[in-house]
Amino acid sequence: MSMTTLRQLEYLLAVVDHGSVTEAAAHLRVSQPTLSQQLKALERSVGTLLLERTPRGVHLTPAGRAFLPGARHALSGAQRATGAARAVAGMTHGELHLASVLSVTLGVLPSVLASWHQHHGLVDVVLHEYADLDDFAASMTDATADVAIGPLPEDWSGPHHPLGEEEVVAIVPPGDALHSRRTVRLTELAARRWVLYDSAHGLAATVQHLCSQAGFTPSAAIRSRQTAAIPRLVAAGLGVALVPANILTPDFPGTVLRLTPRQRRALAVFARPAPHPLVSEFLTLARDSARLLPHHLADLLDTRA
Repeated sequence: MSMTTLRQLEYLLAVVDHGSVTEAAAHLRVSQPTLSQQLKALERSVGTLLLERTPRGVHLTPAGRAFLPGARHALSGAQRATGAARAVAGMTHGELHLASVLSVTLGVLPSVLASWHQHHGLVDVVLHEYADLDDFAASMTDATADVAIGPLPEDWSGPHHPLGEEEVVAIVPPGDALHSRRTVRLTELAARRWVLYDSAHGLAATVQHLCSQAGFTPSAAIRSRQTAAIPRLVAAGLGVALVPANILTPDFPGTVLRLTPRQRRALAVFARPAPHPLVSEFLTLARDSARLLPHHLADLLDTRA
């Protein structure tokens, strides 16, 4: 059995709307024989007559009346889908799926998304946030997301732009003995109680590695999977922590200390090979608008320091 085509549905609806094969053919700019052949092919596909031809015109049979609502729905759905795809291709409307690690969502994405909204306000961004770096990378390889911002997976073959390096800093509670300092060595914090990331968080391994390099294992006062909770728990006096500087807001009441030696993590925006023009536009815009250095910490984190 042959398959019904959208063109056949279009021909049927044109005949129904005009009440005449002649007028429908003129409207569609096809010959009457072509139109009639397609209608017969449609009826063969459905398995019954849909139109009755009389001296007073063409009318739907009972089967045709039952068939008509579905035909209209199918054709209008196809037209909407085509329009949506063309709008995305023209970068005027659509939906873009963006993967990000949790810390980047807090620290880097606001500037990028503000710029995107300014230039492409009708293209919605659907955000996929990940605590685990493996899950983050998988979101791109399995096409859950169209584009990603975070640490670049090893041997990534698709297009990517480096965004720079986010700096990892130490934070201590208000009134801490280190409140008058600007820098600290991790060994000076070895005996402290720590506010740590939950083991499922992508930064947990980073903190453990840095402390291990400094010759100690941090003692956990509490652990959290929520990136934004770490500074608040430190501010409450539960312990010290390491965080990306760009997640810290100006109202953090504790003290921010630059690590000696300094510790940084490279970030990138990346996509799969042969990206859609909309994705390519996002890659360029993110490269140009991402801000990794918080203004309120610019003096402390001056790269010349």
